[in-house]
Formats: sequence, structure tokens, C-alpha cells
Amino acid sequence: MSRTGRPREFDRDKAVQRAMELFWAQGYEGTTLADLQKAMGDITAPSFYAAFGSKEALFREAVELYKKTQGAPVVEALAEGPTARSSIEGMLWAAVESVCGQGKPRGCLMVLGAINCMPANKGVEDFMRDQRALRGRFIRQRLQRGVAEGDVPAATDLHALTSFYTSIVDGMAIRAKDGASRKSLGAIVDCAMAAWNPLAGRNTAKRERRHSDGL
Repeated sequence: MSRTGRPREFDRDKAVQRAMELFWAQGYEGTTLADLQKAMGDITAPSFYAAFGSKEALFREAVELYKKTQGAPVVEALAEGPTARSSIEGMLWAAVESVCGQGKPRGCLMVLGAINCMPANKGVEDFMRDQRALRGRFIRQRLQRGVAEGDVPAATDLHALTSFYTSIVDGMAIRAKDGASRKSLGAIVDCAMAAWNPLAGRNTAKRERRHSDGL
């Protein structure tokens, strides 16, 4: 008489990891319950809902995992640079690695995961808009620190500078999703940093000229 084997143990952490990768690759609305069940080892719908509550609840959990894993190097690079300029540049290069890393979906879950949802999923779209706003807040805080430490001129338009570099990060995610190479994204970083002095260093340059003229 044959004995049935023990049921395979459900690994919740691995399930969330797989869900994150699916949402990252396909977006919230492009990922079906059937996709998620299959990725998690063909679990049943009742088991899925017992473990996660709903697709939206799982998505929110996957977003938090993405922030802790893929998003962490970007935030760390922004905080670690000795100057605001070096921090911004480090953030951009970290973003390049995140959006076109080998063996990972291309693009960014935060940017592309739920950007244009149907009315039924408006709550998810609003949630992701709020999540994206955090990046701009972190960039602005680093620029404000630069003003306090003296490497960003006090007269700099921090709102404009924040919007510009936030848009660069978001734009690179879209370009990566469309197949842009690391080299192409690196050129974007170089161009973005070439804009630093015109946007943030103009007053510094004027001060340096005054000092050289003995004023």
C-alpha cells in the first residue's frame, strides 16, 4: 500500500519574492491571480487568499519588498555621497543598475507597476503615486542638506532641481523597459550631471570669480 507524500511546505517569503518579480515584469493589472498561483507552486485560490488576503494586499507587500531590496541601493547612494552633487550622481548610477540588472525584469516596479490603471484599481494607482513621491522627498532632503553644508548655493531652486533629477530617474526606468542599454543610460547620467552647474552651481561660479578678482 503506497503512502502519500507530505504536502510541500508553502514558503511565504519566496512567494512574495516571486510575486514581486511578476508585478515588476508585468505590472499590477497585467498580473493575474492565475499567474500568481502558478508562480507560487500552483497553490489554490483559497490558499492564496488565506495567505495574502487579496491581490492588492499582496501587491503592496511586494512593493515594500522591492523598496527594501531594489530600492535600498538607490536610497543609500543618495545618502552616502560627501556632497549633494556626488550623492545625486551616485543615486543615478545605482538606478541604472536597478533598472537594467542581469537576471531581473527591466524597468522599475515603482514607476511602471501601476501607472495608468482602470477605475476599479484607482486605489492601487494612488498608492503608487504616493510611493513615487517619496523619491522626490529624499532628493529634496539631500539637496537641503547640501545647502546647510555649503555645497549647494542657498539661492538654488530646490523644487526645480528635485523635479529634474526625479524625472531623470523615472525616465531611465521607461527607457530601460524599452530595451535601452547600460551605455545609453550611462550617457543620460552624464548629461544629467552636466546640467548640475547650470542648475545649482551658477551662484558658486559667480562667487569664485568675485574672489579671483579680489572683490
